[in-house]
Amino acid sequence: MKMSLVRPLLTKRGFSTSSENLVASVLFERLPVVIPKIDPVVYAFQEFSFRWRQQYQRRYPDEFLDKSDARGKGDYQIDYVPAPRVTEADKNNDRRSLQRALDRRLYLLLYGIAYGAPSGKPVWHFPEKVYESEDDMRKCAESALKSVLGDLSNTYFVGNAPMAHTVVQPTEDQSRSTSFKRFFFKSHVIAKNKFNIGKCEDHVWVTKDELMEYFPEQAEFLNKMIIS
Repeated sequence: MKMSLVRPLLTKRGFSTSSENLVASVLFERLPVVIPKIDPVVYAFQEFSFRWRQQYQRRYPDEFLDKSDARGKGDYQIDYVPAPRVTEADKNNDRRSLQRALDRRLYLLLYGIAYGAPSGKPVWHFPEKVYESEDDMRKCAESALKSVLGDLSNTYFVGNAPMAHTVVQPTEDQSRSTSFKRFFFKSHVIAKNKFNIGKCEDHVWVTKDELMEYFPEQAEFLNKMIIS
């Protein structure tokens, strides 16, 4: 009988057999609500392509075009005024508001006590929960987000598997602590522009670039985990 070279890492419930604690963190993301500005180089190429195609497109008779431009008696006209791309929250740099950076993705960060934080001091962190008796880590992540938002009616979890994980080692000040594994799950904001965030001292909605200001030591890991 051949023995497997792969060390059995999963128990019947699908988790590690070691004594390490497992933590589910949620990357709660608001997708862009307006189309991002086009790069000048891309815009110039699109303009060139349009003018090039215009040379060879089929030309319709002028009388046909005149008829299509005519407005009947029963028609009406809607005056469309686009909403401003820069909001009051952008002008005031109000990071606690979802009404900012409309053309970027925003991520929720909480300020408070986090698992594994040195000396139990409040730090910036993602919504999280230590695995206890949930059916799986996805359920644990849902519980973590629900404890912050109150309910999950305006959220959507992307898949059942985590998007990334990391092993957190204790620092020199935490000699009595043990390492633990943190699993990241992605969830999207659905049809909501304001949440009553609880279970923390403060919170912010930040872009990927701003996220690095709060986790400079984990910038490389976050850059790999968050593509855009």
